[in-house]
Amino acid sequence: MRWWHLPAIDRMERELFGEEAWSAEMFWSELAGPDSYYLVALAGGQPVGYGGLAVTGPDAYIQTVGVDSSAQGSGIGRRLMNALLGEAAARGAETCWLEVRADNEAAQQLYLSLGFTNRGLRRGYYQPSGKDAVVMAGAVRSMAPRSSS
Repeated sequence: MRWWHLPAIDRMERELFGEEAWSAEMFWSELAGPDSYYLVALAGGQPVGYGGLAVTGPDAYIQTVGVDSSAQGSGIGRRLMNALLGEAAARGAETCWLEVRADNEAAQQLYLSLGFTNRGLRRGYYQPSGKDAVVMAGAVRSMAPRSSS
């Protein structure tokens, strides 16, 4: 992800997450982090998805994943997640964690299919809506895509 992608990412973020969307300033802060890895999926030169990862010691954290509503169901989310998990493995992470809205069943099904398991519930995690978050995690070694040799 580069700075010139941020206007499109900001529009997508607001469409996808409404009042709980990250601000452009939050993305700038994340991009500046030394432990962060952010990427963008392009179609026709335009962003249609994005994702972010932070790795601290043996733990990786999926910070955000979003796919434009016009591109959902096309496999972009899976490809973004595979790229993030590959980066987590390359950085030596052992466990990858994420939170997902409890009412986002499509995302939860994707994460389960990648090898994440439910680890708990954070009540009222998303603000200002007060929606709950499902905490999910998995072993990076078993989830990261294998490179072909």
